[in-house]
Amino acid sequence: MDTTSLRIGIVAAEWNDFIVSKLITGATEALAEHGVPAANVTQVRCPGSFEIPVVASAMAGSGRYDAVIALGVVIRGETAHFEYVSGPVAYGLANIAVATGVPCIFGVLTTENIEQALDRAGGNFGNKGAESATAAIKTIAALHEVRR
Repeated sequence: MDTTSLRIGIVAAEWNDFIVSKLITGATEALAEHGVPAANVTQVRCPGSFEIPVVASAMAGSGRYDAVIALGVVIRGETAHFEYVSGPVAYGLANIAVATGVPCIFGVLTTENIEQALDRAGGNFGNKGAESATAAIKTIAALHEVRR
């Protein structure tokens, strides 16, 4: 598949930026490695992971993107905040993808602690941002196959 014409949206949370910025770097580097021009990648930041679905919905519904990659971090902590954020974000992105036909890739880390998040943002377990970029390209390719 020719990736030079792909248009990719990245929506990323500002919260936990010291981790999210590593995910963004991983995603943009992976897209470049797959031949997606930097000029075809739009990055938008939102306050936190809970706000990601509304921005992803606007991107997916705009008709300007072949895929949307969502990047953020939700760390369990000591309150119920984790449950109130992680599930709705995952379900929201899935619903947007199905409703629009635009892949919305879930690159939101949902971890027990900061160490686990860092391990998945370029540490011991790779970079979920890079994995999400690759998943976006593979999903676009699968959709092109189906729609032929």
